[in-house]
Amino acid sequence: MKKIFYTVCMAMLALAAASCEGLLKPESKSSFQEETIFSNYNLAESAVYGIYDVFAKDKSYRNRFLTWYGFNTDIEWYNSFTHGDMKSDIATYECSTSGQTNTLNENDGCYSLMFLAVERANVAIRGLREYGDVKNSAGMAYLLGEALTLRAMLYYDLVKAWGDVPARFSPTEEKTIYVPRSNRDVIYKQILADLEEAVGYLPYPGKDSRTMRTDRVNKVFAEGLYARVALAASGFAMRPDDDKQGTGNLGSIRLSNDPALAKAVLYPKALNLLKDAIEHGGCRLDADYAAYWKRQSAKQNLSWDGETLFVIPNGDSRGRWNTDFAVRCSKGTRYNPGSSDRGGSAGPVPSFYWKYDARDIRRDNTCANYKWDENDELAPAGIGTWYFAKYRLDYTPGYTGGTDDGVKPVVMRYSDVLLMAAEIQNELNNGPDADAKAWLLEVRKRAFPGNEDVATAYVNGLGTKAAFFGAIVDERALEFCGEFLRKADLIRWNMLKSKLDAVKVELAALRDRTGAFSTLPEDIYYKYDDAAETITIWGLNPGETTKPAGSWEKKAGYYAKVKDESNKDTGLYQARIDGIYTTAEKMEWYMYWPIFSSQISSSMGSLVNDYYYE
Repeated sequence: MKKIFYTVCMAMLALAAASCEGLLKPESKSSFQEETIFSNYNLAESAVYGIYDVFAKDKSYRNRFLTWYGFNTDIEWYNSFTHGDMKSDIATYECSTSGQTNTLNENDGCYSLMFLAVERANVAIRGLREYGDVKNSAGMAYLLGEALTLRAMLYYDLVKAWGDVPARFSPTEEKTIYVPRSNRDVIYKQILADLEEAVGYLPYPGKDSRTMRTDRVNKVFAEGLYARVALAASGFAMRPDDDKQGTGNLGSIRLSNDPALAKAVLYPKALNLLKDAIEHGGCRLDADYAAYWKRQSAKQNLSWDGETLFVIPNGDSRGRWNTDFAVRCSKGTRYNPGSSDRGGSAGPVPSFYWKYDARDIRRDNTCANYKWDENDELAPAGIGTWYFAKYRLDYTPGYTGGTDDGVKPVVMRYSDVLLMAAEIQNELNNGPDADAKAWLLEVRKRAFPGNEDVATAYVNGLGTKAAFFGAIVDERALEFCGEFLRKADLIRWNMLKSKLDAVKVELAALRDRTGAFSTLPEDIYYKYDDAAETITIWGLNPGETTKPAGSWEKKAGYYAKVKDESNKDTGLYQARIDGIYTTAEKMEWYMYWPIFSSQISSSMGSLVNDYYYE
């Protein structure tokens, strides 16, 4: 089977390119014989592969966008926080247009590379429309749907990270090299229309050789992406005043003023697509939540499995997902033979573990308070530092200790389709009906194997619109922690700052062992089983206050030490708690990244930052 990231046709590489300043240069349409390329399925497919190719490029999704977007939230934060460190500033809502953010703004950084992928999509879409005989060729129709869906995903991510960005929906020409930021509503409306069209071209997952793979798009992913875009477009966000995009306008948190993006317009369309996905898409939740995530840490996880709708298409030697986000693994050990510690750059907010019901299997498959230490053993990590248990380098076969691990991060799972449908139905119905409850319950039951009655009682007790919405807010946190969907959710719900403020209070209570944490002990005890490669920690649950029977290792003062500011790795001192966001005023102004200095300086005056960045 073709490896889609390394078989990119040279014709496509010529069709779209970025200049040395990171801006797109136009090419003569005729000079590259678009008719020859897009009237031939194999050449046209290679052209679409050229879009995918950008995801794994250096400084693109692989090691810039994915490794920095999505935290800090009320459930995820940057573990390596040090106040004043410029990398920390990206996570803590104090991102600058220069300095260490050059990790994001180099001439070929993620902003420019994402627009390179958009340009390749524009060329492919134009070529397929003109020469692909889409009406009579199911194969060409698939390629058009694929290109439309990928462009929609790229633009959704661009808006998610930068707010208003230039709208480029046709190949670049001389007069369109330098264009200003557009009102994001223009972009939302275009990509929603694109996705509606794409759904008609794409097979359901598992229905042909292309949709048997999770690294190529399918109908259910496009339907779920439509809903994801619709929720963002109709939700809250920091927006400049209308017609003031790209002028330095401070803006305000508000809804769109465009009636075409109102919930009353978008929600019914989104719900219809989600219902089609649920009723006809052939999707299912994996019965074993732990086994599902173990597979995702393996390099070869590309076969349609019922739950995974799309993954970032890294090659087996590309991508920095587990090397950034897995349980911390010390250098020179069996699962990390390299010369640097790997994993643990970000992790669950320390208080999040206690948000789970103890019977919820997602808790111990999401929140890890342990790491692989220099003795090649699992050991407690310190109460101030938690890791994502979903991601493990010991489950990544063939990892050799470098920066790339070959893991393909999940973009969308079927549980997201179910929870988006439940949220939208609750809104349209002014309260939960049988369908909304059934969709939430499907996710909840999987989390409570052997205790399904507990899940059923919980969902049945949600009788009002407000109660059900609150349950959706909580369930999306419990289900998706470490998948970095939360920041966009909090923004569209207008909960970003209030949730971050609330978690600061929770973290202080954990540090001081007050309130909900008042029964936690001074000390913890643990056992490491080398044969099973598992660790059991006693003292994380309320009531575990006395030494357990049997042979255990003791960690004295495990909770008391968190106040020590010199203990950078494990501490939960006040400066670190305050570092959930560090902007002195109106952190909402910083919910988006600025367009970075290299793009601004090379834009010939067409790009200006809004909000507080200017």
